[in-house]
Amino acid sequence: MKKKKAFQKPLVGFIALTYAIFIVFFIGIGISLLLEVPPSITNTLQIISSWSSTFAFLILFKRIYPGVKLITFVKELFTIKIKLSVLTTIIIIQVIIIVTTIFILSHINQSLALFYLGPLPLFIMFIDNLVRGPLGEELGWRGYALNELQKRCSPLKSSIIVGVLWGGWHTPLWFATGYTGIHLFKYILLFMIGILSFSIIMAFFYNLNKNLMIPIIMHQLFNYSLVIVKGDLLDILTYVMILYLVVAILMISINPKSILY
Repeated sequence: MKKKKAFQKPLVGFIALTYAIFIVFFIGIGISLLLEVPPSITNTLQIISSWSSTFAFLILFKRIYPGVKLITFVKELFTIKIKLSVLTTIIIIQVIIIVTTIFILSHINQSLALFYLGPLPLFIMFIDNLVRGPLGEELGWRGYALNELQKRCSPLKSSIIVGVLWGGWHTPLWFATGYTGIHLFKYILLFMIGILSFSIIMAFFYNLNKNLMIPIIMHQLFNYSLVIVKGDLLDILTYVMILYLVVAILMISINPKSILY
């Protein structure tokens, strides 16, 4: 009976375990840096830490969905055919955002540019970025948390809740950026504005096409676009995150029924 009562709110358990796993690995990364262990070990710890939401979900799966097979649950998240219209739209929107950012900043700072290291290094960066974020995060945050919240909340409220929790999960990384004072405050503010806006946009398109590949692709484009742009990170984030906010507001304004109710 105690066990049943303790798990009446599985989403709370999922969040707590996700945070706990990430913090443990984050501490491990810090220790590995202090001990100057081989970079391959530190990189492995970084990759594993980004999968904390997936690990938390897998650990709790049987208690969250008793009687359901994990493989069946995961398959259903990818069963619906990806709509070309949705895929094309999310790519166009995100390309426009990063191109607009580059255009604006290139007129302010002539040193801003895209990294170009050749096809192979860019491909390696692409795969590394994919493994470090989108593949490890979306099963837990969108595949489970967002879908569960939308059973009792509107898409907007659900996406904001997920956005706040998802953003808060990144908290240890904020203090590993090297920023301090006003620069750290600006980074956190821009980060949260961007991640909340992006969470709303992801929920909108995910609901249009219930295939988990949609948020995975969006997440990958979001992260990778920031990696391949060379320039001051705070300057880049200023425009990228504001543009995502503008897109989120436009989406709510143009089609409120799809996200407000």
